[in-house]
Amino acid sequence: MSDPRNAQLADQLVNYSLGVKPAELLYLEVKGLGALNLARDVVDATTAAGGVPVLIYHDEAVYRGFWAHAGETQIKEYAAAHMDLMKRADTFLSIRGSDNPFDLQGVTEEQMSLMGRHFMTPVHMQERLNNTRWCVLRYPNSAMAVMAHRNQRDFEQFFYDVCCLDYSKLSAAMDPLVALLERSEQVHIEGPGTDLRFSIAGIPAVKCDGHRNIPDGEVYTAPVKDSVEGSITYNTGSIHKGDLYDGVSLTFEKGKIVKSACSLGDPGKLASAFTQDEGAAYVGEFAFGLNPYITQAMQDILFDEKIGGSIHFTPGNAYETADNGNRSELHWDLVLIQTPDQGGGTISVDGRRVRENGLFIIDELAALNPESLLG
Repeated sequence: MSDPRNAQLADQLVNYSLGVKPAELLYLEVKGLGALNLARDVVDATTAAGGVPVLIYHDEAVYRGFWAHAGETQIKEYAAAHMDLMKRADTFLSIRGSDNPFDLQGVTEEQMSLMGRHFMTPVHMQERLNNTRWCVLRYPNSAMAVMAHRNQRDFEQFFYDVCCLDYSKLSAAMDPLVALLERSEQVHIEGPGTDLRFSIAGIPAVKCDGHRNIPDGEVYTAPVKDSVEGSITYNTGSIHKGDLYDGVSLTFEKGKIVKSACSLGDPGKLASAFTQDEGAAYVGEFAFGLNPYITQAMQDILFDEKIGGSIHFTPGNAYETADNGNRSELHWDLVLIQTPDQGGGTISVDGRRVRENGLFIIDELAALNPESLLG
């Protein structure tokens, strides 16, 4: 039986997030059998809009053997087929509902590097991000509920509340933050284990208001590449290449990561993530998390990076829309929550404190606080 909430979400995805027009091709990627429930409604909504949906089922549980054992030539051919479709597509939607977020655990670093170099970087980081209208979301299965420490029914309601937020209201509230960042130069972030300074001078700021990721709710820019100085300690767990890390701490000098540590995870693997190429040791994104419905981490970056009162400070590749020139196969969104229950913290811009303990404290940004967005 179809869930009416899926039909509502599919309508939002097709007509608001992607804006599918007649005769446009939608490359629809599905991961996980449960996600096919939403995919069916997306196909219907795309068809009603006059678009052409092309569904590709691409689940890590199915493809693990390929990623673990395929040779470089095989991976190149696989990537070429997906590149052809991506170049033809006007829009791309990925519905991710894998049952196990650790399906790629144990795949060697060499194999993961081949996947990144020949598939993820050219097909997704270069072609999709820059030339295709795209959106990515998760599907609310039991694995997500477990990671969020919630029962299935409550988690599903949380999911649809988050994903069907009034993004037009959020979008309008983001405009003053975008304007503030674009006229500012220096950022100072403080909190437990964190004292970090960097410049954002001349880097555009971009609002994410339901047109790319669902759930959405962030404003991002990037630090000037060599300007980052100090240390940051993230308080949110993150899965990278199938392994879980927590308590990640990074120290920067002249923009470069010179020291890394973690309270959970393999310190050697952590350090190797930032040496895989030259750009991996520099930061490509700085962003404010602004979604008022998301208040706790669940080791799912599409949700965690949007947590209200959080930031993410991302080693690796910069987006061309807010470009500091850094290029890397890595783009690892690591999250620091600054709400009081997570230790608090402050953010100052050009010497003026703008956020304290996760809440904006200047009038021009007050509309981004939860009581305004949920009111």
